Parts: sequence; C-alpha cells; structure tokens
Amino acid sequence: MSLPLEGLRVLDLTRALSGPFCTMILGDLGADVVKTEALLGGDMCRGWGPFQKGIGVFFLSINRNKRSLAIDFRKQQGLEVLGRMARGVDILVENFKPGTIDEMGLGYDVLKNDNPGLIYASIAGFGQDGPYGNWPGYDQIAQGMSGMMSISGQPDGPPTRLGIPLADLVAGMWTALGITAALTQRHQTSRGQRVDTSLLAGVVGLLCVQGQRYLSLGEIPGRIGNEHPVIYPYGAFEAADGLVNVAAATQGQWAKLCEVLGLMALIDDPEFSDNTLRSKNRTKLKEHMNDCLGKRSAIEWTHLLMEAGVPAGPVYNLEQMFNDPHVVHSEFVETVEHPTIGSLKQLSNPLRLGEIGQKTVRRPPPHLGEHGSEVLQSFGFSKSEIDELERSGVILKLGDQA
Repeated sequence: MSLPLEGLRVLDLTRALSGPFCTMILGDLGADVVKTEALLGGDMCRGWGPFQKGIGVFFLSINRNKRSLAIDFRKQQGLEVLGRMARGVDILVENFKPGTIDEMGLGYDVLKNDNPGLIYASIAGFGQDGPYGNWPGYDQIAQGMSGMMSISGQPDGPPTRLGIPLADLVAGMWTALGITAALTQRHQTSRGQRVDTSLLAGVVGLLCVQGQRYLSLGEIPGRIGNEHPVIYPYGAFEAADGLVNVAAATQGQWAKLCEVLGLMALIDDPEFSDNTLRSKNRTKLKEHMNDCLGKRSAIEWTHLLMEAGVPAGPVYNLEQMFNDPHVVHSEFVETVEHPTIGSLKQLSNPLRLGEIGQKTVRRPPPHLGEHGSEVLQSFGFSKSEIDELERSGVILKLGDQA
C-alpha cells in the first residue's frame, strides 16, 4: 500500500524549525522532500547543540525523511537551479522573511505562471503584511505576543513559555494541514494556491476557551498553574512519590473520585456540590485531596481512578515516559540507521493510518548535501550540468560535506 502523499514532490526552502517541521510531516506521509540548504554550514539548526556524535540533536529531531541539496543561494546560477526545480514540484514551502523570496525570483506570482498546479506555502513570524509583516519571527516572541505566556505558569509567578518551541511547531502543523487541504482542492480544480500562516497566528489559533472568554465576556484570564481554569478538580495533585493529574470533569466522575479517595462526605457538601462551588473553593478541596493522595504512589492512584472511570495519570519526566510500558507498546519511538550515528532513535509520527501500518521513519536526517547529484538527476539535470554546478561551487559535491 502506497503512502498518502507518495508521488508528490516538495521543494523545501525552509530552515530552523517551523518550516522543517512542516516538511518533515509531509515526508512522513510519503512526499519526496528535497531539503535545500546553504552551501556553507547548511541549515542553521545543524549548529545547535547538544550533539550526538557531532550532529546536532535539534537538526536530528525535525529533518528525517528528506533528501539534502546544498546550494549557493547567493549565486544567480543557484537561484536558476532552484527556479527550474520549483517549476517541476507539487509543493514549495518557504519561511524566509517576507519579501526575500520575491527578491530571489522565486515568488508565487512568478512560479504559478509556469506551474499552475503549484501549492506554495509560506510561514512568517507575523504574516506577509500588516504593521509587523516585515519583522523576523522567533518562537518565544510569538509565544509572548500571542497571550499564551500570560496564561501559563504559577499564579504568583511570571508568564512562562512552554517547554517546547510551541509557536514554531504549531505553525508547521497548521501549514501541513493547509497544504493537504489545498491538495484536496487541486483534485477538483487542477490548480494550486497559496497557503499562508505565521508563528503568531498559529498560537493565537490555539487559545481555545481562554480566547473565547475574552471575546465573549471581556475576561482577561490569568495564570492558574497546573489547574484547569474552569473545571475542578482538574489538575495536578500530590501523590506519595510525585504529582498525579486527576480530571473529574463531570458530576458522576466527582462522585466516583470521592468514593475512591474515601471522601464520601464531600459529594453533597454544600461547598463542593457542583463544579462552580468546587472551583470557587478549590484551595480547600485540594487540601482534602492531597491528604488522601499522599498515601499511595501516582501510578497506583492512576490504576485505581482509571478503573473507577476517573481520568488520571502520573506526571512523568522524559525518562519515565519513554520507559512506560504503554508508550513502549505503542511504538512512539522508531529506530533508523544513520551513516554516522548508527542506530538512531526517532520520535514516530503520531498519526496511525490503518492502510500503511505503524512505521513512519524511512530515511535518517541527511548529511549536508548528501543527495545533491541524485536530486538534480531526478529533476532532469544532465550529468554534464551537474558536473559543471559542482565544479563552479554552486552545489556541494558528494564527499565534500563539512
């Protein structure tokens, strides 16, 4: 069974994180992704540590299932090569500062004339226009300006960024979703289109009920730590060996929770009889719960509560998570052979499509320029053309990688 995007060609003109994460998703789903990189040093995230056998783990985390072409973007010959390739692909993804790609002669309005089916995706920090359209985009800046940091962290602490580059990752995910939607529409119209999002837009689009609270009620939500803003008890509580998350979101789950914890008297207590009262009196209720939960381990409470129909789970560090028997069973980690590292563990794509099985990592993250000649041959460049491009330093010759 073929992969969903098999047969589609992607010209990846992105670097750092948001764009490469998008194109990795496309590669996971079967697209042939050609990652173009600067001739000297390649994608900037190759230099971001820590390192595994000299290779940046940041790069390793977001660049599997791609072929690498190292090319000199500063030379007109290099831009002409990219233009020729762009006219033969299904999808182009770029995350340059707005206006840069047009100066390179690779803007959508130029390419669509020769490639009307082209789906052209752009990711910027703040979008392609507007007061901030020409500003560069960085993850933490977008997290802060989106309001997400203002609702993250402890009530008595400062605004807090998420422990992963949320803005970059969700911009890449939104873009991959937009590309697949545009592909579906292309089946109907035979024409491509632009797909456009930004780091800021991606995070604002995740604000969910917190955003709606302001839009509907004018409320400015504050930080509430590890607790749910409107449902209680729903948050992190203290077990004997660490935190355990408990989520009693319904009246029935509240009653079951009280039964398991031996707090039957609280079920109809006038201070806790409905969600509004439990939220209002959460500090007092949390003390009751912590007194009980402190008698067993987080995983013991997880089994007892889950079996009673109350959602619960331990708060793991990454070592605990990766060694959890369910995580191991679910194959959230795959292994691929890397030419330098050897057996390389990678996070699996979390999508499971029934027709194609579990495995999603087919190619290891590439060395800089590893597939240059191979890529250009697949785009119709002759051997003599490729030899000349290598001799003139427009592309990196296999074996000359840094």
